[in-house]
Amino acid sequence: MSEKILMKGNEAFCEAAIRGGVRFYFGYPITPQSEIPEYMAAHLDDEGGCFVQAESELGAVNMGLGAAASGGNVMLSSSSPGIALMQEGFAGLCVCHLPALVVSVARGGPGIGDIRPSQADYRQATRGGGNGDYHLITFIPTTVQEAVDLIYEGVTLADEYRNPVCILVDAMMGQMMEPIILPAYKKTFMTDAEIRSHKPWALTGQGKRAEKNRIHAMPWSPEELMATNLEQKAYYDKAEKELVRYEATGLDDAEVVFVAYGTPARITGEAMDMLEEEGIRTGMIRPISAWPYPYEAFEKIGGKTKVVITVELSFGQMMEDVKLGVRGRLPVSLICRTGGVLFTSEEIVSETKEILKGVTE
Repeated sequence: MSEKILMKGNEAFCEAAIRGGVRFYFGYPITPQSEIPEYMAAHLDDEGGCFVQAESELGAVNMGLGAAASGGNVMLSSSSPGIALMQEGFAGLCVCHLPALVVSVARGGPGIGDIRPSQADYRQATRGGGNGDYHLITFIPTTVQEAVDLIYEGVTLADEYRNPVCILVDAMMGQMMEPIILPAYKKTFMTDAEIRSHKPWALTGQGKRAEKNRIHAMPWSPEELMATNLEQKAYYDKAEKELVRYEATGLDDAEVVFVAYGTPARITGEAMDMLEEEGIRTGMIRPISAWPYPYEAFEKIGGKTKVVITVELSFGQMMEDVKLGVRGRLPVSLICRTGGVLFTSEEIVSETKEILKGVTE
């Protein structure tokens, strides 16, 4: 029987990745995720893996591209400005159809910002800062356990979709300690024969010259580039059908429907209990996948709802997706903090009452 153990978020993320099959890590220490390279440096070698502290995030993502092209299970991690430096490399991974696990532990911004929790990297993860038609498959967990489960699964999903999978968490989740259940170790594919079987596209240097694989970061003609993009789009279409995930509660008779993820979802849950005690019926849509986004969840909102409120540690970056899901059927409002400032459940209750008053007068 599995037992719960107490672990810091960043360390639990690493252990989940190792158990999920990651054997190559490339990164650079930047708070609030510095425990990730520290943990990988201490433990990855014991699993027959390779840890490299790169000279920068630019170096890390390109080292990861090389290891992924050779069939390795790769993990990259950083925080907001470091992830910004990796954007060109993410686009490169996508055009090469290469898998990687990316853990982004967001800090306050813009620019260097601070090390406190923020969700102002939502657009960075879901819209991408690199060039061209590409997506990162992005999950936005709310607990350390959920992050562990998604990271563990994400190693396999990256291989299946031949695309980077990003786990986006805020700084508080990276730093908090929670009891978790760790998953079992997966078999990893390390020998050339196993790599060729599991990843037939990988560059293993095996076979006759004419039979060897080639991975092109730059197709030689517009037609070849379009064909590459269409091939990748088929994976994205598949992801939009198969990877949409969310949790919806209380939508049938809610006066107010909240939309939140990560740390704000937990604080909002407390505020919902307080509002229910005052006779205000509430519901919540908690996205688990940010791309593809769970627009379908909003179709389940009942006829008694007066307003949808998105609760974010940003100036409403997810609000754009919420409005697309609502499709103009209801007013959408925002409760937010930014720069690393957190709200309390009491503040959410107070602001919700003011918003309700405004939409019912």
